[in-house]
Amino acid sequence: MDQKSQSNPPRVLIFPFPVQSHVNSMLKLAELLCFAGIHVTFLNSDHNHRLLLCHSGAHTRLTHYPGFWFATIPDGLPDDHPRTGDRIKELFYALSAVTRPRFREMMVSSRLGAETGGAVTCIIADGIMCFTIDVAEEVGIPIISFRTVSASCFWAFFCIPKLIEAGELPLRGDDDDMDRPASAVSGMESFLRIRDLPAFCRVHDLTDPGLQLVTTETQLTTRAHALILNTFDELEESALAHIRTHISKVYTIGPLHAHLATRQSAEPASLPPDMTRSNSLWEEDRSCMAWLDSQPIKSVIYVSFGSITVVTTDQMIEFWYGLVNSGKPFLWVIRPNSVAGERQIPTELSEATKKRGYMVGWVPQEEVLAHPSVGGFLTHSGWNSTLESIVSEKPMICWPYFADQQVNSRFVGEAVWRIGLDMKDTCDRLTVEKMVRDLLEVRRDEFLRSVHRMAELAKKSVREGGSSYRNLDRMIEDIKSMNCHVH
Repeated sequence: MDQKSQSNPPRVLIFPFPVQSHVNSMLKLAELLCFAGIHVTFLNSDHNHRLLLCHSGAHTRLTHYPGFWFATIPDGLPDDHPRTGDRIKELFYALSAVTRPRFREMMVSSRLGAETGGAVTCIIADGIMCFTIDVAEEVGIPIISFRTVSASCFWAFFCIPKLIEAGELPLRGDDDDMDRPASAVSGMESFLRIRDLPAFCRVHDLTDPGLQLVTTETQLTTRAHALILNTFDELEESALAHIRTHISKVYTIGPLHAHLATRQSAEPASLPPDMTRSNSLWEEDRSCMAWLDSQPIKSVIYVSFGSITVVTTDQMIEFWYGLVNSGKPFLWVIRPNSVAGERQIPTELSEATKKRGYMVGWVPQEEVLAHPSVGGFLTHSGWNSTLESIVSEKPMICWPYFADQQVNSRFVGEAVWRIGLDMKDTCDRLTVEKMVRDLLEVRRDEFLRSVHRMAELAKKSVREGGSSYRNLDRMIEDIKSMNCHVH
């Protein structure tokens, strides 16, 4: 791309919702733009930026690119706030009260441009923070929304008003029929159930703040110049077709981690070879890689419930018994402060784990999933994890926690993609044991064939000439044209 020689490159401000998964995918987008010679300012929360500096090489790696700057802004919460589990809702309120006015002041005063090497010509902001659209309109800068969820989940969010109109929401009674169809989500009528709707929909009152927030934010996306989705056309064709009837300019440029790896491999001299690729907010325990090296091919079930899930002690014990009783080796990520309640671990579990389990606080997940010893992934069905699992050809057992994860797990399961098993709303040792054995043994070949086909489509999409590759080039041209207009 001849953008690198442009004398006045565009400057894009990237502003993620301040949690690990959003920061990770938007840092990957930032790096893809840097490859195209676009200058980037990445606006991180103060809290997350300190963690990023401590536990990843992102600062060193990204500031290696000409014109890249990190900037920071408060997220409105004290440093010791967990920012996980049910308390993630408090982050939304703090952003509205504290971050929103601070962001407006930054943009209106042009202080951000003065501090970070030039005026911003385009904003790419997390689509769950639509106050950024108000500010962009006020200062006259084009804004592109980036939703880090799947296209299918975004469409389900978009259809919430229709679900309400059809009487399918809110839930009815104390013991609602969660398996009744969610027939108002166009294109998913044949398989989507109320149980599979985003977790925010599980309410009995339409005034619920969580439901109101996601509904409003999703509808406001139509005001942005364009929408970026971390997916590829061949994976979510139906949902994308429906979204494009409401938003004409949609850039599907994923899987972002695979796309970035493809562009990096085409320019191997762009970064020092030993520079870490991590964007982690936690310290990664790399000792798990040596343990994986000692295990047979495709034998290990990798277990991780992501960066926000909090499980109860009872749930943890049920998973633990199921994993041990399956007889399969397991690598289990138990993030700090991710288990609520006191832990009293039966001796038999501890002893069995010494024989065939390995438990760590956090891992380099992309590397773990790519390891030949890993045969499957017991996951919370976050979208980054789902895409990483697909590209690495690892079938999944899905235990969704909140947000988009309920939709994702339905698609992963036998209703749609058939690349794994959906265990939502169930947590008992017998089910865990059976599903692990089904995934790694009984139905192993069936799942491996399905996920291999999907992985091939994903890899093709990010190679030169592929759908995501072309869409990224189109988006870059779009950003360049904004720059020409501004200058």
